[in-house]
Amino acid sequence: MVSRAVVLRWVVDRYAPLLLAAVVTAAVWASATGAIGVRSPMPGAVTLLVALASGWAAGVVRARRWPLFLTAAVSWLLLAAAAPGVVASYQAGLRLRGRRLTNYLVGVALVLTGGVLVGLAVGGVRRLTTATFGNVLLLTACLVGLPLVVGLWVRARRDTLAALRDRAERLEREQEARADRIRAEERTRIAREMHDVVAHRVSLIVVHAGALEVTATDPETVESAALIRETGRQALTDLREVLGVLRQAAPPAVPEPALDALDELIGESRAAGLRVSRRDEGVATALPATVERTAYRVVREALTNVRKHAADAETTVCLRYLPGGLEVVVRNGPSAGGLALPGAGHGLLGLRERVELLGGRLEAVPVHDGFLVRALLPVAGAA
Repeated sequence: MVSRAVVLRWVVDRYAPLLLAAVVTAAVWASATGAIGVRSPMPGAVTLLVALASGWAAGVVRARRWPLFLTAAVSWLLLAAAAPGVVASYQAGLRLRGRRLTNYLVGVALVLTGGVLVGLAVGGVRRLTTATFGNVLLLTACLVGLPLVVGLWVRARRDTLAALRDRAERLEREQEARADRIRAEERTRIAREMHDVVAHRVSLIVVHAGALEVTATDPETVESAALIRETGRQALTDLREVLGVLRQAAPPAVPEPALDALDELIGESRAAGLRVSRRDEGVATALPATVERTAYRVVREALTNVRKHAADAETTVCLRYLPGGLEVVVRNGPSAGGLALPGAGHGLLGLRERVELLGGRLEAVPVHDGFLVRALLPVAGAA
């Protein structure tokens, strides 16, 4: 449900310019006809034209300021009408800064001086109101000084609130980032402990069950040992899935890409200017989802490093399907640009942890003026 404050703000933003225009128009007309000011000897058509122009200028002041400043000067010199000047002074304090504000004050001084000269020339009530020393000081203070100070105060308050809002948002972002980092560190610590303790224990169970399956002579014992071994291997697979989730800062909103998205990744790299080719060796077999996702990450990280450090080098992505797993090889040749080839950075360090978590190994070394990234990923069973 929309709050009353939001509705009120919308109404003010929409209708305040129209209301201000109507008030200024009425005030100029009333001042020129003598209702609230000095009656002007100007023709009624001129008075109406100046009043309408002043109201229009006040209504569009958010988009254009100079019409209001111009009509305020004309209204004061011709009709001794103060309403446009009050609005102009407020807007000057609210919107002008530095040199522009100084120029406005100089213009105000010239207009007031011109008003004094007009009052002296016209005489009568106009001279008494706008050309005597005391009234000039009072008009300057009430019609220029006070609105200007109010505008400056409103602007200062807005700037202060904006600065406080920005500071609060920045502190909130920093606090969220700090909390995310602490959560990520704790999740990583838990994952490492689970890998070092639980995975090791389950691996021992699998090994001992396999040994019992081979050495036992009782068929029931052999069957039980085989069941324990198979259950333990499945538990290791599930454990790796859990550890993979724990090592992420947040659960993925969408499924992570796997080998079926590898061609798209290579196509994106080619579109970015890399010369990449793909080669598959061996008989392609169905792989566990964790192996496919890790293989995809290896290729993505390797191509990212090539794009950063050897964008003009020939690069080959090779997938070797082995009886017990998958070997991923990404190799790039020398770079004609003369840039230094990368070592194992933070991305490769995190990737090595992911590969080792599956029981595999990752190699990232310079070879023959190029660079080689090789990952061996066992299918299942290795701790």
